[in-house]
Amino acid sequence: MKSPKALLRTLIHGRSDEPPSTPARIGLRLTRIAVLVIAGLVTLQSVLLVAGAWRNDLAIRHNMGVAQAEVLSAGPRRSTIEFVTPERVTYRPELGVLYPSELATGMRIYVEYNKSDPNLVRVQHRNAGLAIIPAGSIAVVSWLVALVVLVGLALIDKRLDRRDAAKSTDSKAT
Repeated sequence: MKSPKALLRTLIHGRSDEPPSTPARIGLRLTRIAVLVIAGLVTLQSVLLVAGAWRNDLAIRHNMGVAQAEVLSAGPRRSTIEFVTPERVTYRPELGVLYPSELATGMRIYVEYNKSDPNLVRVQHRNAGLAIIPAGSIAVVSWLVALVVLVGLALIDKRLDRRDAAKSTDSKAT
């Protein structure tokens, strides 16, 4: 049984310490690199998603206004609202409201908004913590898919080793 470190090394670098010399092995190496880069980019995207939500929350908290809003349309990812500020200005944020889960059309809710940018608005008492689980789940699933693909590539690499060993045995026999 191989150690976890040796298994990871095999999944990432392949079974051989030598640089790939055949087109099949070069293709395997490039595919491994592509899988790792894609998984890394998806992880980076997830981190940036949470960082962006946190930045929006800081901007709202820095210059916060609170108002009652009416939900005009509700969806799991985007809900449109309308609210009136204490200055009697009506806003319908173009991008909807942040953290719109569990809203229904016609609901009256309280929202927190950035007074200097009233298009930046969130449902009251909701924050960037709600973005951590979805973003983290995306990152974890991407690495699980990458792991499955890397295991598949390791099996293909093992098959290539067997094929190369059989060819060298056949060539020595003749």
